[in-house]
Amino acid sequence: MRTRNMNALLLIALLPGVISSCSKKSSPTPPTKTDTTAVHTPSPVGDVVGKVIVGYQGWFAAIGDGSPINLYWHWAQTWEQEPSPTNTAISSWPDVRDYTSTYPTQYPNLNNGQPANVFSSFNDQTVDIQFKWMKDYGIDGAALQRFNPSGIEGPIRDAMAAKVKIAAENNGVKFYIMYDVSGWTNMATEMETDWTNKMSALTSSPQYAKQNGKPVVCIWGFGFSDANHDFTAATCLSVIKWFQSKGCYVIGGVPTHWRDQNSDSRPGFLGTYKAFDMLSPWMVGRIGNVNDSDGFYANTNQPDEVYCRGNGIDYQPCVLPGDLSARQRAHGDFMWRQFYNMTKAGAQGLYISMFDEYNESNQIAKTAESQQFVPAGSGFQSLDEDGTACSSDYYLRLTGDGAKMFKGVIPLTATRPTKPEL
Repeated sequence: MRTRNMNALLLIALLPGVISSCSKKSSPTPPTKTDTTAVHTPSPVGDVVGKVIVGYQGWFAAIGDGSPINLYWHWAQTWEQEPSPTNTAISSWPDVRDYTSTYPTQYPNLNNGQPANVFSSFNDQTVDIQFKWMKDYGIDGAALQRFNPSGIEGPIRDAMAAKVKIAAENNGVKFYIMYDVSGWTNMATEMETDWTNKMSALTSSPQYAKQNGKPVVCIWGFGFSDANHDFTAATCLSVIKWFQSKGCYVIGGVPTHWRDQNSDSRPGFLGTYKAFDMLSPWMVGRIGNVNDSDGFYANTNQPDEVYCRGNGIDYQPCVLPGDLSARQRAHGDFMWRQFYNMTKAGAQGLYISMFDEYNESNQIAKTAESQQFVPAGSGFQSLDEDGTACSSDYYLRLTGDGAKMFKGVIPLTATRPTKPEL
């Protein structure tokens, strides 16, 4: 299983003195008169500019769900066996009460006596209800994660793309493909083939995201300094240019320190980063509390936005709810501070990381609200872990309110307006 934690502790150790902060939408600090960099007008509001997008994994399956993989995909370390306390791949427990089909595990019953079942992303009702949540809670679109589609995972990833298209159309939510190149050795040729032969067909959907009249594609992972992203700048640049030659608006999911090209970024990649139409620097594992967000806002996010504006690049920073298992969330105050900071910084769009990332505990989708809804003795944290009761949909509601502030529907405010319980 590949996730994006990127060995957070190691990366944090590589970021001396910068684990600090974030911010957003009143006008960013303009260039001084001595700055000769031209200031470009950002792209007009479209399906990603001016919008709040969630990262959507859609990568959970179960034995007996009818999926091509027919395994406990991403629920367990050993997919052939039911997940259990000794065979688990998740760090948070989902609230499954809205799903019509769930699947058994070897966890003890929940503390309320109900069986500890999990959902399958392959189930049509699961995808539909999750996209209905996006619609109901004011989320504009979803970036469907697509890893290397060759091998055992290919058929289910193809099926999930088709299911996401239907769910997006049924619920009036935009979507686009977000390729993740982690560990994808032959990504340069295989991604182009995959787009040509399979994924480009999705762009005919009225719900496929367009920006500046062009179908949106995101590529996550160019320039990261770890061995899992060992591609040259020239190779990555050629892929970006290829997608643009096919008429696409290309977003780059890039390292946190892309502009300085150090820490998590390879050197010599700035020209590659600048070729993207929009940049979305990664933040998971970089911040964990309000003070971190404030520090990144001052030292990273604001300068990023000014640089992007000066170079004709749209800017889509991450906003994350925090790692629930590490007790980072502070009943929503951590996430709200990021909405506030990124809006104040003048970002052109926001990327929520993530919608359904129960593996790294950064999900906003419905989650166990109290210990009554987690398996007995499992050690999973519930949303009330700091003593503040939160409804299972709290982070969906919080994201919806953050989107309203980002769009100017409600005033810019540092004080979270969303009540943890309805």
